[in-house]
Amino acid sequence: QVQLVESGGGLVQAGGSLRLSCAASGRTISNYGMGWFRQAPGKEREFVAAISWSGSTTNYRDSVKGRFTISRDNAKNTVYLQMNSLKPEDTAVYYCAVERLGAGLGTTRYDYAYWGQGTQVTVSS
Repeated sequence: QVQLVESGGGLVQAGGSLRLSCAASGRTISNYGMGWFRQAPGKEREFVAAISWSGSTTNYRDSVKGRFTISRDNAKNTVYLQMNSLKPEDTAVYYCAVERLGAGLGTTRYDYAYWGQGTQVTVSS
């Protein structure tokens, strides 16, 4: 079993930046792909970004490409999401998740086995 704790969320003005962290405990995540999802009120949870176990491959939803960067530090058992040029439509609870083996940087929630509790990101206009 692995526990994930997200942090770094908050309130920011449009155009601002935030860096989310996802710290894992209970087992190493260095052999697993990792992902970030988000869920806005009344909407489905949606894929944001994913990174391979080595960090060499990443995948993003189109609306965040060029603004968000996913990275990881396996020595710290931590994954990050750097979010720049934030927009009001980025407002959501952001979740990190551990990918199921073989999912290949999946973009659906069913590709992920373990989830954190989420951190709120609010972008004001």
